[in-house]
Amino acid sequence: MVKEVGRKLIAQNKSARHDYFIDEIFEAGMVLTGTEVKSLRAGRASLVDGFAMITDGELWLSGIHIPEYNEGSWTNHTPRRDRKLLVHKREIEKLTGTLKQGGVTLVPLSVYFKDGKAKVEVALARGKKAHDKRNSLLEKQANREIARELSRRNSGKDS
Repeated sequence: MVKEVGRKLIAQNKSARHDYFIDEIFEAGMVLTGTEVKSLRAGRASLVDGFAMITDGELWLSGIHIPEYNEGSWTNHTPRRDRKLLVHKREIEKLTGTLKQGGVTLVPLSVYFKDGKAKVEVALARGKKAHDKRNSLLEKQANREIARELSRRNSGKDS
């Protein structure tokens, strides 16, 4: 059997980058059952309501939805169960210290396969206020217009 190489994106939490300031990003492995892996390989997952928490010195991912595998039988998994994340102990201690300071949360950004293993990107994030979101949208729109103008000048269509 051929071993997978590279990164295959399964799901991405686009609203997380809109709703939060991302401070630091961690990569973690996930403890999954067989039907969860098969469902992920089919490209089915949702991170919309997901968050991570530290319980008893372990990092857990909660609220993400991995639908049941179609061909699964009585061994199928529950779609919204808590999943343990595999992270080094020193990283968990660092995260615990940061989370105790307050105003910070752990948000999943993406789920993907890296060299055949299921991984999740978890970010330390601070929430944005409504005016921060508006400013981000205005900056993004201004950058888009600048890029469009530069591409128009480079293509020679400028009159």
